[in-house]
Amino acid sequence: MYYKALNPLIIKESDDYIFINKPPFVSTLADRNDTVTILSLVKKYNDDYQICHRLDKETSGVLLVAKNPEAYRNASIQFEHRQVDKTYHAIVDGLHQFQEVEVNLPLHTTASGYVKISHRKGKNASTKFNTIKTFKKHSLIACKPETGRMHQIRVHLASLNASITGDETYGGQALFLSSIKKSFNAGKGDEEQPIIKRFALHALNISLTDVKGKVISADAPYPKDIEVALKQLEKNR
Repeated sequence: MYYKALNPLIIKESDDYIFINKPPFVSTLADRNDTVTILSLVKKYNDDYQICHRLDKETSGVLLVAKNPEAYRNASIQFEHRQVDKTYHAIVDGLHQFQEVEVNLPLHTTASGYVKISHRKGKNASTKFNTIKTFKKHSLIACKPETGRMHQIRVHLASLNASITGDETYGGQALFLSSIKKSFNAGKGDEEQPIIKRFALHALNISLTDVKGKVISADAPYPKDIEVALKQLEKNR
């Protein structure tokens, strides 16, 4: 793992919290397949610190870390009562014009870790979507989850026929330059690689009230792979 310490990931810090920008392909919590996780980096930085929530391994973006038990409890209560404001950006397949589109569909996690819509077994889940920009065959969508269910944004977008680009688990297609650029020519014998090698979801912003009652928030800049994908989509509109 190329991140040897937490410092390069820190976006913002207060007396009680650290906001970090999680890279893609790094697990948030303990993972038997990874020796380095965000949790291991945080604990190496300070053993008293606690991660307040989690992001999928492939998802990049802002994560909140509490520096002390009071700060952790304060954040946990707000997560539980849906008072933490979160915004994600997703590149999705197809052209979509969402304006305050709200999806309220209950989600159930199966034994295999796949999440499906289930009115019988599912837990309440709600997400709001707004289109930021459309390209030739893709759209950039702002996603605001009201609840925090596993794979919530991914499944809710799929329910709108707007699967996240690269999210093969929930119907997304890989993004190849040949599919958006007319003059593209692959080298002989070379297998074309996708522009982004994961599902294109990024946790852009998080906002909550700190232990002193002050609203605190942080934005996480796009990682390089999202930037490159958006640049190519813009260039080949």
